[in-house]
Formats: sequence, C-alpha cells, structure tokens
Amino acid sequence: MSGLESLYQQIIVDHAKHPHGVGLTAGEETSHQLNPTCGDEITLALRWSADGEHIESVAWEGAGCSISQASASLLATLAAEDAAAGDAWTPAQLQSLIDEFREALRSRGATPLDEERFGDAAALSGVSKFVARVKCAMLAWVAAEDLLQRRAG
Repeated sequence: MSGLESLYQQIIVDHAKHPHGVGLTAGEETSHQLNPTCGDEITLALRWSADGEHIESVAWEGAGCSISQASASLLATLAAEDAAAGDAWTPAQLQSLIDEFREALRSRGATPLDEERFGDAAALSGVSKFVARVKCAMLAWVAAEDLLQRRAG
C-alpha cells in the first residue's frame, strides 16, 4: 500500500470512529436512505441559512460499515469547512459536488476526486475500485440529493 493510500485509509477509519455532523434536530426535513445490499442506513438533514439560499451544515445519523459512516462524516465536514470559509453551498453547488462524487466513484479508479474541491473526502476515491462498496460511500450523498430534489420539486 502506498503512503497516500495509507493516509486515505486512516482518514476513513478516523471519520468512521469519530464522525462529524452526527445529530438531528426534531422537525428537520430528513432523507432516510438504506443500502439493502449490506444494511447501511443514513438519515440526513441539510441545514439552511436564514434566507434559505445556502446550506450551512449537514447533519446525520446512521449505522453501517466504516465507508458509509465515514462518507457521511466527510460530507458534513466538507459542508462545515466551506461554510466557515464563507463559501456555504447553494443547491446548485451541492448538486455539482454530488454529480462529481458519483462520477468519480463509478469510474473504477479512472477519475479520482479532486482534493482541492473535496478536501479529505477525496480519501473516498479508492472506493471506486470496489464496486460493491460504491453504494456504501454514496448513501449520504444520495440522501443530500433527495433533499435537494424535494426542495426544488
């Protein structure tokens, strides 16, 4: 295993053991997603700015494998970091991230996630080589997309 692969694996393990963004609030609009293949479950909420134009944070609860838990944690971390930097996502920006994430994970390793854009979530690039694990990594991102679609609907 290369040094970079080892680092990526450690990021995933750290986020699975010490997840960020865990904790939903009563009354939040949530999306519950289940991976029937392995039993992973995620319930996710997007927390919006007062004007309803930007996503200030991502909150979630769930159970499952390290990859699904780390992916949800990494999505929450990315949202928090961008919001703290003054770059809270618009719905279109989040949808673009989801689309890029999906494309990379379905590429079977041909398209790695851009570290500049995805931060530590780029550690999930290696999952694309394991087709059975792609749904695990996508679960939180699919929940976020479901919430965006409902809001736009």
